[in-house]
Amino acid sequence: MTLLDRFQRRITYLRLSVTDRCDLRCTYCMPERQTFLPRAEVLSLEELHRLALGFIARGVTRIRLTGGEPLVRRDMIELVRALGRKLGDGLDELTLTTNGTQLARFADDLAAAGVRRINVSLDTLDRGRFAELARRDELPRVLEGIAAAQAAGLQVKINTVALKGVNDGEIPVLMEWAHGRGMDLTLIEVMPLGEVEADRFDQYLPLSEVRANLEQRYRLTPSGHRTGGPARYLDVAETGGRLGLITPLTGNFCDGCNRVRVTTTGTLHPCLGGTEAVDLRTALRSDDPDTALERALDRAMAIKPERHHFAIGARGQAPALARHMSATGG
Repeated sequence: MTLLDRFQRRITYLRLSVTDRCDLRCTYCMPERQTFLPRAEVLSLEELHRLALGFIARGVTRIRLTGGEPLVRRDMIELVRALGRKLGDGLDELTLTTNGTQLARFADDLAAAGVRRINVSLDTLDRGRFAELARRDELPRVLEGIAAAQAAGLQVKINTVALKGVNDGEIPVLMEWAHGRGMDLTLIEVMPLGEVEADRFDQYLPLSEVRANLEQRYRLTPSGHRTGGPARYLDVAETGGRLGLITPLTGNFCDGCNRVRVTTTGTLHPCLGGTEAVDLRTALRSDDPDTALERALDRAMAIKPERHHFAIGARGQAPALARHMSATGG
């Protein structure tokens, strides 16, 4: 029985977080002294695998492993290998979102396990700005990881959070750099999730404004390209590449939502911007986990909201939700 919510949207895409831990501390994502979950609260790799199989049995065909930074979890590649064995047997695609710091170590293993494309989060090519944003001087290692991923045959897409007064002037450079290396670039509006030291109002850069500025220099035309996620793509005539836009604030895309998120503790969030949640960890650890998981997934479909209500309205406004993106699963 497929996963169908009350608005008749079929859920085929699972974003599964394997850890809330990260080796960077990006200023828009988490505070410098972030408190991470005790290991006892985190699902084991075996539980994550069983959970994924339960979703596949209900019609999920695409799984993206997320974090935190998924590649910092010890033995995580074993989960990738186990899920990779389901490719062609219920699973169409297994992907990963990473900050790139560990890619040089794991790119070949990911490709061998059946991963064909990955997203790498990269907000600047300026080393000083990267160190300020991520609070770690790791840009050379990230660039090395991207090169290793491409050498391993992985298709790489760059994800960039557009930040007012920080990297807005660098977006054309990032786009031309990515396109010149055969990579798409997707821009993302900053999301009001979790308390950070900076004010979201000061960080927020509407992508409608970014697009208008780019159109003064480039010919942008709508692309029919789709990856199953929320990005809408534009073809860039001058570079021959694609530019993706993810606009949770200026261009709501919820009517076509096909995804749910599961945290590393086994909490299912039917909507990134909602408070609705279903506990899957208890189901997994029950006497009859298969039946309990079926029922929990049915509950999730019954409470998935029609849309989120993200907004950044004024300086000092509290975030829409207290949980951080790293705890939710990027």
